[in-house]
Amino acid sequence: MGNERKIITYGNYFLVFYNSLTKKAQEKIDYGLMLLKRGDRISQKFVKHIIEGIYELRAEYKGNAYRILFIFDKDNIVLLLNGFHKKSQKTPIKEIEQAKKIKREYYERKQSNKKF
Repeated sequence: MGNERKIITYGNYFLVFYNSLTKKAQEKIDYGLMLLKRGDRISQKFVKHIIEGIYELRAEYKGNAYRILFIFDKDNIVLLLNGFHKKSQKTPIKEIEQAKKIKREYYERKQSNKKF
């Protein structure tokens, strides 16, 4: 297989969420991250485009749905923005708005700091 994507987090948004989960739920998310890292084409069962270049990684464990919102940056970097426990059919607007805010913050910081 070709090059693997690099997966990074921005801020501590994702890590705070991830660290709050059980080990088994983390393993389900880790599996999805591995698919993102290695796969060229990933089933909508695992990844879905939400809005404005923001995607959600989907993971489920014991009837609980977990979502991680992320973007792709050049050089095949997958940037994890935030995560949440999904409790309804639709992705909450609050979570999408939070991801859009983090995405803007990331690109503003990246543009102002060439070493980022």
